[in-house]
Amino acid sequence: MRLIPAAARRTAILWLGQGISPQRLAVTLALGFAVGCIPVVGIPTVLCAGLALALRLNLPAIQAANYAAMPLQFALIVPFVRLGGRITAWLPAAETNRFALPRALEHLSALNLASHMTGMAGQALLAWLVAAIPAVLLMTLALNFMLRRIPVLRNAQAGD
Repeated sequence: MRLIPAAARRTAILWLGQGISPQRLAVTLALGFAVGCIPVVGIPTVLCAGLALALRLNLPAIQAANYAAMPLQFALIVPFVRLGGRITAWLPAAETNRFALPRALEHLSALNLASHMTGMAGQALLAWLVAAIPAVLLMTLALNFMLRRIPVLRNAQAGD
């Protein structure tokens, strides 16, 4: 039993045969996956499209990697908030202890709750940025190594 349907395999082979080099595809997939893990829902799809257009990357490939990372995006929200709280704990103006107690959020007004949620989103984004930079580098290296072994991509590289 094959895990990938024949139509999906044919489509992937057509995309890979469009002359993209293994290095460029590796960067595209690594960026798409890393951006797909941004801990703020709704931003990754737009950001991936913008990156693909600005850097002239393969739009279907970057969006596919983005969507593949979506389960991780939801799973990493709380760890990123906690890590961001630890990163910003040394800042004198940061009041990160208030974010550690979710029960304290129950007794806040709507405006204060929005303020706390914005602070937590900022902390999560900071933690994501700290984790994403080395992750993109490592994923790019690993994907580049793996993608060079695919014959269609090897032919595209020879044509460059």
